[in-house]
Amino acid sequence: MTRLTLALDAMGGDFGPAVTVPAALQALESNSQLNLLLVGNPDAITPLLAKADFDQRSRLQIIPAQSVIASDARPSHAVRNSRGSSMRIALELVKEGRAQACVSAGNTGALMGLSKLLLKPLDGIERPALVTMLPHQQRGKTVVLDLGANVDCDSDMLVQFAIMGSVLAEELLGLSQPRVALLNIGEEETKGPEPIRRAATVLNALPAIQYIGYLEANELLTGKTDVLVCDGFVGNVTLKTMEGVVRMFLSLLKSQSEGKKRAWWLILLKHWLQKSLQRRFSHLNPDQYNGACLLGLRGTVIKSHGAANQRAFEVAIEQAVQAVRRQIPERIASRLKSVLPKSD
Repeated sequence: MTRLTLALDAMGGDFGPAVTVPAALQALESNSQLNLLLVGNPDAITPLLAKADFDQRSRLQIIPAQSVIASDARPSHAVRNSRGSSMRIALELVKEGRAQACVSAGNTGALMGLSKLLLKPLDGIERPALVTMLPHQQRGKTVVLDLGANVDCDSDMLVQFAIMGSVLAEELLGLSQPRVALLNIGEEETKGPEPIRRAATVLNALPAIQYIGYLEANELLTGKTDVLVCDGFVGNVTLKTMEGVVRMFLSLLKSQSEGKKRAWWLILLKHWLQKSLQRRFSHLNPDQYNGACLLGLRGTVIKSHGAANQRAFEVAIEQAVQAVRRQIPERIASRLKSVLPKSD
């Protein structure tokens, strides 16, 4: 296994270095082939490296940045004023070949805009899509895209998302013929807006895609499809609604008993049930699948949740490692050439 280098926007997200730096050290401990470039304010990063051992310090480097793009900044303004920011420098390291991927928990719109500007979309891709792999009740995973990078999508973009999602499912989930579905308000062919219906017609005619039709949102976690395609508005709302419900459910499992006296056996029974249910549904915890890949670029970019904790940001780093190892951008570019018609 060869060494690889990732650039981390250490200042991005709600908690900045307080989360990203400990997560980086844990990732280095877990992967002996990993090198990290921590981009940000050295004064904020250095004190958090006090517990790093010699091996960890030898495989990381602090790259100074003068500013941080605010999470609430308008993307257009953020891109225009991004020079010297931790996010832009991290992406520039990928562009220059000093890093093979970038991981950031910063402003999604700014990350999208800067990634397109610096790394460029692949030939045949209009706009990159945010994609993640959600666990489902069959103990497998479903590739879902777009999750918020593109609010409005035409049929061509949805077809491009389907192709990219299929490649990701093949490479990261090991599926030879991943099933592809479009998220819609019903399973009947006549349902939904025109872009979805037109995309369905095109996907039906592509031999390289195993298109299975429409799926409704209540089937997101059933495992009925391997790739679920939608526009960014619908995908983002669907994902966040699901995550909110899952977090509430898991928090209820962890809640303590009311202040009433209970028989010892009732206390033990409740404790056993809580532990059993937590083990059964722990794979649905959003922290375990944090990290959305910005798919369709000439390089690898991973967007972490802004509110990610240390474990969740470490998962995002691992997502970047896997995407680089499997050469996802290169494989998507190859598939696009063979599937999409050549332009005149």
